[in-house]
Amino acid sequence: MSTSIAQFTTLRLGGPVGRIVTAETTAELIAALREVDAEGAPLLLIGGGSNLVVGDEGWPGTALLIRTRGVEVELGDERVRVKVAAGESWDDLVARSVAEKWSGLAAMSGIPGLVGATPVQNVGAYGSEVADVLESVTVYDRRSGSVESWPAVQCEFAFRSSVFKHTDRYVVLDVTFLLPFSAEAPPIRYAELAARLGVPLGGVAAADQVRQAVLTLRKNKGMLLDEDDHDAWSVGSFFVNPIVEQAQAPAQCPQWPVGDKVKLSAAWLIEQAGFGRGFGLDRGRGRVAVSTKHTLALTNRGEATTRELLDLALEIREGVQAKFGIRLGPEARLAGCALD
Repeated sequence: MSTSIAQFTTLRLGGPVGRIVTAETTAELIAALREVDAEGAPLLLIGGGSNLVVGDEGWPGTALLIRTRGVEVELGDERVRVKVAAGESWDDLVARSVAEKWSGLAAMSGIPGLVGATPVQNVGAYGSEVADVLESVTVYDRRSGSVESWPAVQCEFAFRSSVFKHTDRYVVLDVTFLLPFSAEAPPIRYAELAARLGVPLGGVAAADQVRQAVLTLRKNKGMLLDEDDHDAWSVGSFFVNPIVEQAQAPAQCPQWPVGDKVKLSAAWLIEQAGFGRGFGLDRGRGRVAVSTKHTLALTNRGEATTRELLDLALEIREGVQAKFGIRLGPEARLAGCALD
């Protein structure tokens, strides 16, 4: 009996996979990459599976599960350097950083997935992003077969993007963060979080308070993993907040400056285009729907197919484009399927 890829994704969607290989050490990960590349078989890397949408036909080649472990801590006078294996849990790292009073990660609490995935799309939330605190990454170059250490600048970080996002050439082996010692989080740059904490925008708060506030906000939006909550059977934000020319921005849409352009709230665009929370629950068999808690999450209500989810995503994308002339792009990674 073939194994379904669905069991390795938070969406719980995806068809059969040809072969599964698990790498528990960095050496095993490199060896597995070299073996698969020598065979020429299609390769799908899977960490936490929290940003992955796999087609109903599945994956014909090898699925490589990254389960490497290890955290190395180098204490300085004012800052700590933390080198973390790709297979470590991201939120476990955040929780430890708050407990150890390493500042910089608290606003990114509750994000599912593994550390190695965080540089790929420059993971972030509530005004913070990985690029703020990342010092370097160790990568495996599948083309040359070499292991290389890259400084942050070489990663070409942008909003939810990096040099890694649209290529399978490089595989992140470990990530090194440089964090100041402080019980306080960096200044709060997100209005919703500031309001929750009762501080002004740009104000500061204790990192443990920031973590608890963020976890509460994420839980209220169905953005924390929960086996019993179908609003959490998602990839989090399915669409990325679009960056457009100022002239394209609807006047009432929440927006933030990005150079000479503006970043818009995809959630606002989706809702204003007629796709509110719970959209889809009352249609057909109601197996896919917009989350009842957050309009950016597209959810599997049980026994759905990837095709059904993608059809919902297409309907939303086309509706937003028809109303606002703005084309939304997926934040999730699509494998063995496409948003067409």
